[in-house]
Amino acid sequence: MKNHLILDLYRIGAIKFGEFKLKSGILSPIYIDLRVTVSYPKILKAIADAMWEKVKDLSFDSICGVPYTALPIATVMSIEHNKPMVMRRKEVKDYGLRKAIEGAYQKGQSILVVEDLVTSGSSVLETIEPLALEGLVVKDVVVLLDREQGGKKHLAEKGYTLQAVFTISEMLEVLEKEGTLDKVIVDKVKTFIKQTQV
Repeated sequence: MKNHLILDLYRIGAIKFGEFKLKSGILSPIYIDLRVTVSYPKILKAIADAMWEKVKDLSFDSICGVPYTALPIATVMSIEHNKPMVMRRKEVKDYGLRKAIEGAYQKGQSILVVEDLVTSGSSVLETIEPLALEGLVVKDVVVLLDREQGGKKHLAEKGYTLQAVFTISEMLEVLEKEGTLDKVIVDKVKTFIKQTQV
């Protein structure tokens, strides 16, 4: 199932290889953009199913997707498994109720944070902060992909457990084994990941 998902993501262009300028200005040999998955319902459902599989035995009251890419994934998980969801606003309005967290919840409830991928873990922590301010408890974070660039360690240091469907190493292994990528590109990406660990 995991291998199929990786190949599907490559097929739809969610995983690209070449030369890409990142937000930080660094040139990367790999670019992962999971936003495209909203146009592929079967793949989006497969992602949500794979992520649910990682957390189905954990205890949590609600789900919160990190805006914006993880929101559709969190929504599918919520609907499929009848689990309530809360939403973090990226921008808090300066009128109305001025809420940072939308939805029905009570202080002390536990929240599973859902993210598409993790690099340093900063976007996850940006979502956990307003949840904590509302008295909500986060113990676990689930992602489709761990880029193995320090996110797991950073989250663990703050007391959060990262559950990842697959790592970037596993992804490269599958693509190489299936003949989609050659060893030169695989080694180039592995070197880049090591050099840019945060």
